[in-house]
Amino acid sequence: MGIRTLAIAGLVLLAVGAALILVIGRQDAGEAPPPEPGIDASLPLPTVEEAAAFLDEYNARYRHLWTAAEGAKWQANVDITEANSAAEVQAAQALADYVGSRQVIDRLVRLRRIPDLSELLRRQIDKAWELAAHYPGTAPATVSKLLQAEAAQSARLHSFRYSLAVPGREPREVTTNEIDRLLLESRDLAERRAVWECSKLVGPPLKDGLAELQTLRNAVAEKMDYSSFFALECADYGLTSAEMMMLMDDLLAGIQPLYEQLHCWVRHELAARYGEPVPPRLIPAHWLANRWGQEWPGIVAGVDLDGMFRDVSPQWLIEQGERFYTSLGFPNLPLTFWGRSDLYELPADANRSKNTHASAWHIDLDQDVRSLMNVRNDFQWFSTVHHELGHVYYYLSYARPEVPPILRRGANRGFHEAVGTLVELASNQVPYLEEIALLKPGEAPDQVRWLLNQALTGPVVFLPFACGTMTHWEHDFYENDLPRHLYNERWWRYAAHYQGIAPPAERGEEWCDAATKTHISDDPAQYYDYALSYVILHQLHRYICQELLHQDVHGVNYYGSAQVGIYLESILSAGATRDWNRLLFEATGEPLSASALLDYFEPLQAWLQEQNAGRAVGFR
Repeated sequence: MGIRTLAIAGLVLLAVGAALILVIGRQDAGEAPPPEPGIDASLPLPTVEEAAAFLDEYNARYRHLWTAAEGAKWQANVDITEANSAAEVQAAQALADYVGSRQVIDRLVRLRRIPDLSELLRRQIDKAWELAAHYPGTAPATVSKLLQAEAAQSARLHSFRYSLAVPGREPREVTTNEIDRLLLESRDLAERRAVWECSKLVGPPLKDGLAELQTLRNAVAEKMDYSSFFALECADYGLTSAEMMMLMDDLLAGIQPLYEQLHCWVRHELAARYGEPVPPRLIPAHWLANRWGQEWPGIVAGVDLDGMFRDVSPQWLIEQGERFYTSLGFPNLPLTFWGRSDLYELPADANRSKNTHASAWHIDLDQDVRSLMNVRNDFQWFSTVHHELGHVYYYLSYARPEVPPILRRGANRGFHEAVGTLVELASNQVPYLEEIALLKPGEAPDQVRWLLNQALTGPVVFLPFACGTMTHWEHDFYENDLPRHLYNERWWRYAAHYQGIAPPAERGEEWCDAATKTHISDDPAQYYDYALSYVILHQLHRYICQELLHQDVHGVNYYGSAQVGIYLESILSAGATRDWNRLLFEATGEPLSASALLDYFEPLQAWLQEQNAGRAVGFR
């Protein structure tokens, strides 16, 4: 069976699986769910008017408490101190005390039984129920412990000081940005291994906290009748844990033939670079430029992407990101964005530590939007800036009276990521880079090398990590109560199976390499958001290219297109007021499907097959 045939077979599986999931997961909003255990069925049903009045009160209180909690969390992330962490816990506790209070849960239980609610009211009640499940007032002691444990874990993670000990050199402190730079640039395998191992030093101090979070998160979810914390997070998509894992496996089946070709080509390229024998199956993790192997930059010869940014400042990158969105018709960023955001690396002598992971923030669910970054003048940060501002403009688009505060969020979490990464993809297109004078005409690599670099730094390499290693590990961690003596074994088993990656030497359970990934602690059981975002964004991208701009998907320029801006605004402004399946279908004319993503990389697949002729393809 040919490679393309296998890919098509994967697509068929995906389509069938997605259709089955939608049938299973969708609940008719017009049907009243059965009474919950312990509810007196003889009590009269609340009226629609009572539901509306309760939600008005709930939304006002929710927004007030959210603003206080998010503001305290922001401060705890830009200045990591015990006092700020304590304030974060206190504000988060106040929000949790309300959304998960017994009074709110009792009201929601009764309101969920009303059979004739409008979609807008039903969606607010469902979202309030999910929030209550994160902080149920029926288990106040557990919720309090969880909030304190999360804040403590975040502080441990982001205040950690990395000490690099390269053989033959004096140990020295390094930042995560420097770790990433060395992994990208160094050709010395001994140094690379030391840097990679340095990046894993944060794991052991996080292991006890991670085990505590596993217990506490599962306890609060189970209190509200979810099978696990993982199942609670899947509810944002209307899916069970099993349905989400089926969707992940279907996506992996579709991308696997292309990934195996890419993996084979990279094995040979890196072996030649380092003067080592070609690994028979698995790529040593320290050969790659990313700490987790979730992207593989710096491999394509002749593509010096960072060189485009040597003559521009980090500030210019952010200003150009804003210009991209305003060229589509979006407004300028609020002045408070510039005054309140924390956008650049701290100097070496800074008297504070901050979270180094790029993020966007909606502090008050209205116009107070911010970003936390460490922008440098390189290609990765150019892409990241466009991505993070995508979140910010999504916030601003649905911050309007028609969208209740509790629904001021993405159609699902993956949609939020899809919008950011869609613009990230658009920012990497040659015509845009030429228009803003980062590339001179004729300087761009040929299409195959450009696609190759996009595959290595984008979805082809990322999906096996996101759908495979991360999501399967977190599923086992929560749904199957993965014991702590198997944390590392399970992580590397999945890395080998899904990514074809192995550590430079055996990693025992004294390590905790999963915990070195920020999202394991800070954004748990949601990493499939990023995987689904790639599928959604390629569907949106294909529609924009074919139906709006009539340009090739590989060389399109969104910049300056009011039509693209109107199209995107129609999606963003809805927030979570509409079913995401219906919104996607109306926006693209098709249900969730990986076909657009595979079509985008089809020219690359043919090239890789030629390059790998006579080689052993596959790593399992």
